[in-house]
Amino acid sequence: MTLTEETFASTLQDNPIVLVDFWAAWCGPCRAFAPVYEAVSEANPDIVFAKVDTEAERGLAGAFSISSIPTLMAIRDGVVLYSQAGALPQDALTQLVQAERDVDMDDVRASIAAEKAVAVDSND
Repeated sequence: MTLTEETFASTLQDNPIVLVDFWAAWCGPCRAFAPVYEAVSEANPDIVFAKVDTEAERGLAGAFSISSIPTLMAIRDGVVLYSQAGALPQDALTQLVQAERDVDMDDVRASIAAEKAVAVDSND
């Protein structure tokens, strides 16, 4: 799935787990990573594997401060749980997918709420 500024938010809203590959056609490592990404995608049809062309979608790349490509981002329930530049080997990408499934989102939301409370308290 190719994501654009118009489809990004709705894709995240409509799908519990989304992996996003920020890439560009001129990027050799991006092209080398593409078959790995596709193979893991085919093995996990319940997860959205999306791509953002950083040349065509400069606004999205800027919004996520993408400075190196490929950058892989894993988002669950609208929360970015992983963001790392560099291509992953297939085993590592498979492990990342499983880790995304295994995350206790109640713990993540509680942690985010606690961080926000501390930030509000420190601003008072």
